[in-house]
Amino acid sequence: MIIDIENKLKVKDVNPTAMRLLVLDFLTKQNAAISLNDLERGMAPSDRITLYRTLKTFEEKGLVHSIEDGTGATKYALCEEDCDGKNHHDLHVHFYCNTCKETFCLPNTQIPDISLPINFFRQEMNLIIKGICDQCNPSIPLQ
Repeated sequence: MIIDIENKLKVKDVNPTAMRLLVLDFLTKQNAAISLNDLERGMAPSDRITLYRTLKTFEEKGLVHSIEDGTGATKYALCEEDCDGKNHHDLHVHFYCNTCKETFCLPNTQIPDISLPINFFRQEMNLIIKGICDQCNPSIPLQ
């Protein structure tokens, strides 16, 4: 597993330091997007600044994307394999559960093409659907 993690870093031209290996390994085990605070709690004891810099490096290199879900805390989730630092190719919808407060990537649900007026230039796009996830919805039987 560590070899796969190390290869993912090398492919993205990221030096595989011990902390970067640990952070990427931690991220691959998450079911939902996580905040810096979540990462810090999950990797305690660790240095918050180092974790933040690691997330920013990962974002710049196309390993993770950031999500503004309206909670005030930026969340981070792994990118698709074909993302790079200049272009995140995984423009997809995100789902925020009002019950468990988790944010999920919906990679099979693409953000629709939006026509902008002349001379308007898109710099980023974010579409958040808010509701109740499958784990919190009492009308769906858990398996």
